[in-house]
Amino acid sequence: MEGVRTTAELLSGGLSAGRIRRLVRDGALCSLRPGVYATAATVSSLVRDARDDRARQAGGQLLQLAATLAVTGSRSAGSHRSAALVYGLGLVGRGTEAVAEITRAPGDRGSCTGRLGVRVHIAALPADHVVSYRGVLLTSVPRTVIDLARTMPFAEGVAVADSALSAGLTSKSELSDVIAGCPRWPGLQQAREVAAFSDHRSESVLESLGRAVFHRFGLPPPDLQVWVGDDDEVIGRVDFLWRRYRTIGEADGAIKYQTPGRAVAQLERDARLRAAGYEVVHFTWPAITRVPAQVVDSIRVAFSRSGAG
Repeated sequence: MEGVRTTAELLSGGLSAGRIRRLVRDGALCSLRPGVYATAATVSSLVRDARDDRARQAGGQLLQLAATLAVTGSRSAGSHRSAALVYGLGLVGRGTEAVAEITRAPGDRGSCTGRLGVRVHIAALPADHVVSYRGVLLTSVPRTVIDLARTMPFAEGVAVADSALSAGLTSKSELSDVIAGCPRWPGLQQAREVAAFSDHRSESVLESLGRAVFHRFGLPPPDLQVWVGDDDEVIGRVDFLWRRYRTIGEADGAIKYQTPGRAVAQLERDARLRAAGYEVVHFTWPAITRVPAQVVDSIRVAFSRSGAG
């Protein structure tokens, strides 16, 4: 990456050790990890001047990967959660920006094994599975999705895959190509299941987790992002619709109730949907992650109230 240099590179460029220390002290250079530095301008462009928290987190992770790869001594690539953070994919749980995940090809002699804050995966890196992202080697989006689908719980893998498809960063055919290219990888059967189940219409991690829970508990698959209403008007677009049972599922992220006005509008919409003959079931992040069976039971009760056979 332009603006990221090792101590050896700075010394070979004519700087003395003392000069490097002074530049760090004055803020012109920022230490990313022992022996690797970034210019203040590079840090500002990726982190300090980022437009929002997500971009700031992605920029910080990219810097950490650049620093890690600068000292590997091998052709490795940022991968797994690290690459997903850079791409802005839908990860569950806290960010892992303190840990740089890289993949190194079998037999490639790298120097990062055992380094603090680095997690090394050993796996093949075909040329078409690696891209240069702002000068940093990363596994491609489809390869990153499949790596995580192989190694994460099913629902979390679905969230990653859905987000990549929804953002137009990959396609199901590209996911299939990665799977076909590495037929003996551990976890590949689960990756196949994640790829088959993934859906570009899912608009949030919460919706993806909900779909995975419905699947796990044997609910029929709902339609996604459907406009519904009565004979006189379209009332609104809903997250999930089970047409046969005239039942709607709504994933309640924080944004839906950000202001009192939003909350009132949601209640009014629910009343109109029920007046039009629909059952409406809401679920939250704590509910779908901690008591998923209760969410499913609520949906099944709504099915029974609908009177559909």
